[in-house]
Amino acid sequence: MSSNRRDFIKKATIGAVGVAFTGGLTGVSAQSYSRILGANDHIGCAVIGVRSRAKAHIIAIHQDLNAKILYNCDVDDTILEKHNVWCKENIGYIPKVEKDFRKVLEDKAVDAVFIATPEHWHAPMAILAMQAGKHVYVEKPCSHNPYENDLLVAAQKKYGKKVQMGNQQRSAQTSMNAIKDIRAGIIGNVYKGEAYYSNNRGSIGIGNKIDIPKTLDWELWQGPAPRKDYKDNIHPYNWHWFRSWGTGEIHNNGTHEIDICRWALGVNLPESITSFGGKYTYKDDWEFVDNQQVTYKFENDKFITWTGHSRGIMKPKRAGRGATIYGSKGSIQLDRNFYKLFDLQGNPIKEELEKSASATTNTRGIGGLDVYHVDNFFDAIRKDKNLNSDIQDASISTMLCHLGNMAQDAGETLKIDSKTGKVLNNDKVMKHWKREYQEGWEPKL
Repeated sequence: MSSNRRDFIKKATIGAVGVAFTGGLTGVSAQSYSRILGANDHIGCAVIGVRSRAKAHIIAIHQDLNAKILYNCDVDDTILEKHNVWCKENIGYIPKVEKDFRKVLEDKAVDAVFIATPEHWHAPMAILAMQAGKHVYVEKPCSHNPYENDLLVAAQKKYGKKVQMGNQQRSAQTSMNAIKDIRAGIIGNVYKGEAYYSNNRGSIGIGNKIDIPKTLDWELWQGPAPRKDYKDNIHPYNWHWFRSWGTGEIHNNGTHEIDICRWALGVNLPESITSFGGKYTYKDDWEFVDNQQVTYKFENDKFITWTGHSRGIMKPKRAGRGATIYGSKGSIQLDRNFYKLFDLQGNPIKEELEKSASATTNTRGIGGLDVYHVDNFFDAIRKDKNLNSDIQDASISTMLCHLGNMAQDAGETLKIDSKTGKVLNNDKVMKHWKREYQEGWEPKL
């Protein structure tokens, strides 16, 4: 690789991200650079949903010399036009443009799709992609509801494609080191994982019904969701806070830290869940709680807590997100950029930093972990290596988030079948296991 190209990639990435990769992009993607390039190693990629998080995918894909972004796909012409400019500036070329992802799936040159759409599209689109013979990198959460969660796992088993969820901290070397140390007993018997997220999101207001922008394919944007009028406070971001399309903060951000806690504790589905919270700030169209405390109880007296502050910064001052693991001999604090070890008195023992920094609280979250995670995805495709977040395991963390929302809606402690995740003591809340689908759009195997 020429020094000019390496310098271009480094400058482009840092300019797009606003985060300095302290190890340099050469270090981040050394594994990619060392590959012997050949026709059998080439991976043609399509990125679907290109407004925000997709930028992280594209930067990461671009680090692999034998991967090519063939398509940018989005239902909004304005977003596509801006994204094309961004691509030219940051990766040096503009991929083909397509508004209908189904046409992308028809192209046999596409080997892998990267899905960064609104959440109601994640599982249905991933399933259709697998049926078209594509490998899938799907952003978290991997599903909009528990039914889709199970269906997505079944689809992967049926079609045999590689499916990685975008909980990129699973590819953080510092987190991997921490888990290895925990398994070796460095903090004794681990019993608690504390996951938290803090932000100060403003009001989304009361939406007004307006004409659908001519640049937007609102019909395709809605896809599997039952049809609703277009309002001025939905697209392009606030769909997160509407139940038809989003899943609330516990999924939007909690998936990451809940997943890390579950990984550290070595647990899967819980025995019971309790959630407290509410909507405490603005009187607006936001349909989920904006502050929430969830407790998950597992076998062997282990538990995980999720504290979500969507609107109102947590005090006393704390980092915007993170996970703390407690054991009988000490504790470990983890985020995307570090691993910190403490004794029982809270005295620091050691600290490890990621070689490349990642953003933690903005909507793109770009950083070195994206490159590691995509590298791992490509290695799984090329060399059949294990995925760091294969969908069978990632779906469990997603299910915890679904159950957290269900416990909040139920207003009581839910007893859970720890093999299936299904609620044992509340038939009413189980009616929301599966959503209603627009006719003709329900995902099927």
